[in-house]
Amino acid sequence: MFDKVIVGTDGLSGGRDALALARQLTDEGDRVILAQVYMESVLPSRGTPGVFQAGEYRHSLELLEAAQAEAGIEATLCPVASSHVGRGLHELAERTGAALIVVGSSSRGLLGRVFLGDDMRSALSAAPCAVAIAPSGFAKRPSIMAEIGVGYDGSPESRNALALARELASRHGARLSAFEAVSPPPRGFADARHPDRYQIEADVQRALAGIAALGGIVPHAAYGDAAEELALYGASVDLLVVGSRGYGPVGRLIHGHTSMRLAHSARCPLLVLPRSAPACMNGRTRSPLSLART
Repeated sequence: MFDKVIVGTDGLSGGRDALALARQLTDEGDRVILAQVYMESVLPSRGTPGVFQAGEYRHSLELLEAAQAEAGIEATLCPVASSHVGRGLHELAERTGAALIVVGSSSRGLLGRVFLGDDMRSALSAAPCAVAIAPSGFAKRPSIMAEIGVGYDGSPESRNALALARELASRHGARLSAFEAVSPPPRGFADARHPDRYQIEADVQRALAGIAALGGIVPHAAYGDAAEELALYGASVDLLVVGSRGYGPVGRLIHGHTSMRLAHSARCPLLVLPRSAPACMNGRTRSPLSLART
């Protein structure tokens, strides 16, 4: 489905979670790149930065070899020197033309480091591909993808997410469902008026009907905060696919209110599809917008 997939590993539980999720998202012919980002030398030039860097590279390669042996997969091992973990993954994705980056969410692992530091946020704000996040402990509770869910609101980004989710559901023989969070208009809060319950029910029913009309999807909708409702919905599916309105998926995760909260609270794996990056599926390169039209 994805021609090239980067899996960020760090020798900790977050890396194992990422590998477990990557197994579910990749096909036999997909190229897997195991990456470990080590810090570039900050030693003064009069020291021995070359020796330090060589030692860091060897240590990184050893971590990757151990991770590959433990996972029992074929993969290209890629130690990456960078000043920040996020920047290193971003640059590697650009160099290799990867369609997906998979990371774990362990607070002590890769994602915990990715979400630290303004430099990382700015570097990842233009990530060129989709990003999948495995919840903490995912490797310890392997499960089949029986149901794939989509965050849907009718936007082009959510239609892109739905198109990808359809392909994933077909591949896994999974049920496909979609969820729309019906939120109150901003002026409702400004005027301090409580929304009318009949209007809320009508809006929810309208959302359900709109999703059902898409065909082949189990519709879900609820009234409330988008991030909270999506997180609750995500607890009932095996993968949640959402679109990104930012310049890149991780930039949206960090700077976008809803996706950022989802990344921290989702109980299931989260797959964020960017607006403009190409998605390589079944050996063909197709833009997300073209997916929405198929």
